[in-house]
Amino acid sequence: MKPINTMKLILESRSVNESFARAAVSAFAAQLDPTVEEISDIKTAVSEAVTNCIVHAYRDMPGNIYITCEIYENGLFRTKIRDCGCGISDVKKAMEPLFTTAGEERAGLGFAVMESFTDKLRVRSAFGKGTTVTLEKHISGR
Repeated sequence: MKPINTMKLILESRSVNESFARAAVSAFAAQLDPTVEEISDIKTAVSEAVTNCIVHAYRDMPGNIYITCEIYENGLFRTKIRDCGCGISDVKKAMEPLFTTAGEERAGLGFAVMESFTDKLRVRSAFGKGTTVTLEKHISGR
């Protein structure tokens, strides 16, 4: 299935860019006429994915975060958030609620939150090479 519209965005992994990423992705999704709840779900999931890039992927220095959004005829909204950071050595373990590598100041709920606010979540990672998080949400307006 080929998307009917796409958007690509590259941001530095700085915390000040997290809100911009959330706003840009939700603005792009708005063309599907989502409900307030659906747009809020997208914003929350994107916020968590981008924050993971900032906090975990590029711990000691900023790097690029690559965001791709796709809209499909059937109302499917797909967002991929990719980094070229340190990667995740054990994705299954990292996706467990409360697991974190960032110390006590983090709750370890990022993937659980992403999963609860989307219809489908995929995480692919190569240790030392980066991580791609794919979020899918069907928008009821279509």
